[in-house]
Amino acid sequence: MASLSSPSIPAFAALRERLSGQPARWLVTGSAGFIGSHLLESLLKLGQTVVSVDNFATGHHRNIEEVRALVTPEQWLRHRFIEADICDLDACREACRGIDLVLHQAALGSVPRSLANPLATNAANVDGFLNLLVAARDAGVKRFVYAASSSTYGDHPALPKVEDRIGRPLSPYAVTKLVNELYAEVFARCYAFPSIGLRYFNVFGVRQDPQGAYAAVIPRWTRALLLGEPVTVNGDGESSRDFCFVDNAVQANLLAAMTDDPAALNQVYNVAVDHRTTLNRLFAILRDELSDFRPQVRSVQPAYADFRPGDVRHSQADISKARKLLGYLPSHRLEEGVKAAMPWYISRFAATDGVPA
Repeated sequence: MASLSSPSIPAFAALRERLSGQPARWLVTGSAGFIGSHLLESLLKLGQTVVSVDNFATGHHRNIEEVRALVTPEQWLRHRFIEADICDLDACREACRGIDLVLHQAALGSVPRSLANPLATNAANVDGFLNLLVAARDAGVKRFVYAASSSTYGDHPALPKVEDRIGRPLSPYAVTKLVNELYAEVFARCYAFPSIGLRYFNVFGVRQDPQGAYAAVIPRWTRALLLGEPVTVNGDGESSRDFCFVDNAVQANLLAAMTDDPAALNQVYNVAVDHRTTLNRLFAILRDELSDFRPQVRSVQPAYADFRPGDVRHSQADISKARKLLGYLPSHRLEEGVKAAMPWYISRFAATDGVPA
């Protein structure tokens, strides 16, 4: 497979150079979470000033501390952290004061979580989203980039998924993410407030939490293989997803925040690789990647359980719109992303006498 390394993405390389000489004030919500912490790290390394917000409902202090360890002391001094909930409008107003650009990642993710507690999902993802949108508008923020979701495609059967063709939502979580897009569209029309939504497809990578009832599949299975625990596949394993390494999501956020093309604004974009992988194939990739470190995993076979309610059968993104209007070109495919992330998981969850490292 051809490498999709950073030198092959001139738009993003040019953007990084531009940012280094053009510091701005950014707000990252959900900065103690998975994608948010990567955005915080990338912005600080580019010399930007960042205010970040998290309430630690799903994020972790350790992610913030890991970012602190990865940047220089001078870069870290350009960061101010606010522990707050986006359901608090006053906290959103405080966070948006003096901000140029917002990268909104804070949300309650997970289809199963939304089925178990739709009220909590709605409060964070709809009420919280609207609070931040109002606060950013009132503060004169120049650009509002937000995490949308591939769940918005719902039961639409066509593959690959194209932004302007969606179906009916299959979960409360999907409803909340669709509402985000509708609010952003209305704010553009009614208040001339510019935003861009990024429909993430199964983002994975370093700092993604492998534990808990709603953990994503790649970190959950990797941890299970490292600890010798069962790996459970929901369904027959032939469901497929467009797995997207976190560096690709960071690239899309920064390109969206900094685009000068008026036609690129007030749009939603798929953020993925445009490649579909079955869960059975994913299991084989993870097992093969770990086999040198843990030879005993070569013989592991997964267990199969019922399909999960609310899950779509197949998912694959058409990324031509993001490529054309934002200059987005993914730097990592699934196998490359797994290889890049695996040392992090091994360092944290490899077991010695059954005890995680």
